Amino acid sequence: MSRQHSHLPVSSPRLLASAIGVAITAGSAGHMVFAAEKADEKAPGNAISLGATSITGDAQDATSYNVEKASSPKYTAPLVDTPRSVTVIPQQVLKDTGALNMQDALRTVPGITFGAGEGGNPQGDRPFIRGFDAQGDTYLDGVRDTGSQSREIFAVESIEVSKGPNSAIGGRGAAGGSINLVSKKAHLGDSFDGGFTWGSDQTQRYTLDGNYQFTDTAAGRLNLMSHESNVAGRDSVDYDRWGIAPSLAFGLGTDTRVNLDYYHLESNDTPDSGIPYTIPVAGSAARTKSNPDKPFAGGDHSNFYGLDRDFRKGRTDTATFAIEHDLSDALTVKNTLRHGSSMQDYILTQPDDSKGNVNNGSVWRRANTRVSNTETTTNQTDLFGDVYIAGFKNSFATGIELSREESQKSSYNVNVDTTPRTAASTTNCSPALIGAPSGYNCTSLANPNPNDPWNGAISRNYAGTDTESDTYALYVFDTLELSEQWLVNMGLRYDHFDTKYKTYNASSVTTSKGDDVSEFVTGQFGVVYKPAENGSIYASYATSATPPGNTLGEGQEGNPLGGTPDRNGNLLSSDMEPETTKNYEIGTKWDLLNDRLSLTADIFRTEKDNARVQVDTTSYENAGKTRVQGIELSASGKITEKWQVFAGYAYMNSEQVDGGPLGKANDGNELPNTPKNSASLWTTYQVTPKLTIGGGAFYVDDVFGSVANTTMVESYVRYDAMAAYKLSKNVDLQLNVQNLTDETYYDKAFSTHFANQAAGRTALLSTNFHF
Repeated sequence: MSRQHSHLPVSSPRLLASAIGVAITAGSAGHMVFAAEKADEKAPGNAISLGATSITGDAQDATSYNVEKASSPKYTAPLVDTPRSVTVIPQQVLKDTGALNMQDALRTVPGITFGAGEGGNPQGDRPFIRGFDAQGDTYLDGVRDTGSQSREIFAVESIEVSKGPNSAIGGRGAAGGSINLVSKKAHLGDSFDGGFTWGSDQTQRYTLDGNYQFTDTAAGRLNLMSHESNVAGRDSVDYDRWGIAPSLAFGLGTDTRVNLDYYHLESNDTPDSGIPYTIPVAGSAARTKSNPDKPFAGGDHSNFYGLDRDFRKGRTDTATFAIEHDLSDALTVKNTLRHGSSMQDYILTQPDDSKGNVNNGSVWRRANTRVSNTETTTNQTDLFGDVYIAGFKNSFATGIELSREESQKSSYNVNVDTTPRTAASTTNCSPALIGAPSGYNCTSLANPNPNDPWNGAISRNYAGTDTESDTYALYVFDTLELSEQWLVNMGLRYDHFDTKYKTYNASSVTTSKGDDVSEFVTGQFGVVYKPAENGSIYASYATSATPPGNTLGEGQEGNPLGGTPDRNGNLLSSDMEPETTKNYEIGTKWDLLNDRLSLTADIFRTEKDNARVQVDTTSYENAGKTRVQGIELSASGKITEKWQVFAGYAYMNSEQVDGGPLGKANDGNELPNTPKNSASLWTTYQVTPKLTIGGGAFYVDDVFGSVANTTMVESYVRYDAMAAYKLSKNVDLQLNVQNLTDETYYDKAFSTHFANQAAGRTALLSTNFHF
């Protein structure tokens, strides 16, 4: 493909608390409406199976924005009776909003932001949930999806976001929550969906989703995707990727079901180098909380500070074998075996503001590089269903997880010192050094040229780090029905996490090594009161644990491996304990309008203890503490048969409570990537049987890039619009215009140096075929 590069927020906690009261009042109205609709008594003989891959109750409307239950059997109750904040983004929302990747999809969920990556912190998805870094807390069909990557959604059925500490369900990490991608799997029946999308900035996207039933109980499904595009408002940036995801299923509709699934994605992009932060006072090197640095592109927000040397290649392969057997009408056992790998290979030019800074009109082109591969093998066995004990119904799930994760990380040598020049030019930029005098490592803030004849040298650097970990875990979950009005939700998990690493030089000689063994128990407990069948009021408590080496070197985490060197320089076992997070939450959930519309509201307080902090120049302690508290509101489903809505609001008050001896200067500061207010509204209306129109607004408050609060990206509002028209029962058209007003805003903030600018106005016209 030829590439042509062209250049209302609420802040009062009292007012927010009042919103909870409004939601509860609405729930009371729902109680009166549904008071006459009592549930039939359930006895052991007619208990309903809670199978993860089959639905034995009434089928849900596939076009609805409202979802009744999460896919994982670890959620042992419908969402309305689950005592925690869980948002499910269904397939119809993904289609209507024109989402093309995971970041697009998560825009519809307030309380989630994205952080930028460079070299130490890798490129790829880096979501923050309730202010906590969740780049290692993404799952695929309930199994951890380790490895940094940019996730596509062409083979994704829905996305489930659980907020609040979630280690009991997912294992280590998940301090702010977790994200679960539910994949498209083979099913009974024949169907074919294909489409192509052409859009602005040379966007071309082709997808195919075909399902074919071979026999009465066997079927196959194939998803294909090809995508090429530039980025609106950004010079030189482009994306090029393709993927394939076949799925086979046997025994569908029988007691024993087998699924074989494979996923492959390859990408080759010109990565966005971002926009540098600027010093607020010319000539000053000091950043302050009262006057933080903000990104500035010298007057042209399309400026690209990278070079033609830049590239980013990625590859992801995941193979899954799952077998599920119904032991009875109320008891199912399932085993999932998965092996996956995720590779990244890139050179990214970072506009580094530290080389004399950009206030003099020059920018240092700093190279960030990475060559990494992460492989994961996991076997997870689950037993779930319903059982009556002493006359009380228990919807339970229990299981065991065994996994091995291995990560290899190295880099490139980028030699910038290839022409004779003064020593100062290697450490500082100035207008006099822009261009040839610096070997084109210094460029103009106002007018950078990515086609500069950079005369440095690039070679592979085979020095690096290998990390491997073994996880052994046991878990159990239960929803106990004490009566029609009272439920108790419980969960407990034990993890044994053993991590080893070694660093080595270019000659493969080990330079240091270390290991850490962490054992921890995490849990969740909630009490649910149901004033009506269609609603609940709950209080819950949950914990998480983040051990040293949590992300296997795939992130710049605050709790890495490390210990005391022995006489040979090898690092002994770390004495660092896992960071612990606990969450207190009170909320209410209601399914109204004959279960068409779901309303939720909750107040939460999340505290992270034992945070690893540096206490002197050579040692660390588990001494830090941070806190995030706030409120969340959401609505999803049909207001009328023709009018749908998917909306939410989050208020988060974040604070570093204790940064330890060397970090006390930041005590009281807001946490990075944690906006006080964020909101999203997406809605569609079926004007005629053939025509549907829709639109959305997305607001994110000011976000700090660092806990020092000295770098910041400002708040923004983005507006989207869509229209869909059915030409026939087999063909329809859909137009999406994203960022309707062509707002210039930043959706990823790095702690220092730069922030990533979001795409400008983008128009996408899709033609879709259904058979």
